[in-house]
Amino acid sequence: MELGFATTTDDVTSGQDLTGTVALVTGASSGLGRETARALAAVGSHVILAGRNDEKLAAVAQQITEKAPQASVEVGHLDLTSLAQVRRFAEDFLAEHDRLHLLINNAGVMATPLERTADGFELQFGTNHLGHFLLTCLLAPAILRDAPSRIVNLSSGGHLASDIVWDDPNFERGTYDPFVAYGQSKTANILFSLELERRLSARGVHAYAVHPGLVGTALGRYMTPEVVAQLMEKAKQGGGMPTRKSLEQGAATSVWAATAPGLEAVGGSYLADCQVSDHYAPWAVDPEAAARLWTLSEELVGQQFSLAS
Repeated sequence: MELGFATTTDDVTSGQDLTGTVALVTGASSGLGRETARALAAVGSHVILAGRNDEKLAAVAQQITEKAPQASVEVGHLDLTSLAQVRRFAEDFLAEHDRLHLLINNAGVMATPLERTADGFELQFGTNHLGHFLLTCLLAPAILRDAPSRIVNLSSGGHLASDIVWDDPNFERGTYDPFVAYGQSKTANILFSLELERRLSARGVHAYAVHPGLVGTALGRYMTPEVVAQLMEKAKQGGGMPTRKSLEQGAATSVWAATAPGLEAVGGSYLADCQVSDHYAPWAVDPEAAARLWTLSEELVGQQFSLAS
């Protein structure tokens, strides 16, 4: 089968058997995270559904097992807007699981008003990047223990809107633009994947950044009419709005990145439509910037990690 825009999660997993693997999906209570978790659990992976809304997570777990009674899932409370909560989740996870084969950093927020996390970070940078940065590094012992393993960071074509705002990543001084802030956070997801690949690939761990495409999810809940108008204008300037995908199509590239054989040679890549994509900003694939972001992230979360290859 030729993979592309219309490929679905079930197309990707057809014929696969992930029995014996452990997967963690953040933002699994709805949208792309829910569908990613379902697809992985349906072919045998034990999936931990992580998110902030325990009731929604429990409902997703029930939905998955109703569709696939053999599926093995559990839920975990994870609030990426609090470093203390991320550390608590990681501690609990490592107490229960000694290995992690697939980490899907899917959760995110988009185009929010200027808000701050519990630790004072701009909400999009803090949630989309820093929370996942800390989570991934804390879970590294489990990811490395039974490699090969993969880390998938959900990015977006929105990264084209901004490089890292190196002198003011938390918008403490400059004018706040929700799309610039979102673009920064999505650039960070790509650079994080690149640096993870450099540090961990020699030990069998590969990382990928994924653009899911335009999908109608709760990610757009902050999109006021004014924000939508801005987005439409930006889209016109860029050649028009992209074609919308279904959830099954949107989650397909994440599942492909996590499971497809033979992707080891393209670790650190930016993926879209179940292919390696070349539609990225030059600042998002700069190895020096990736290393610089790692150092900045360690400074912001207040912890260093010895994950060099």
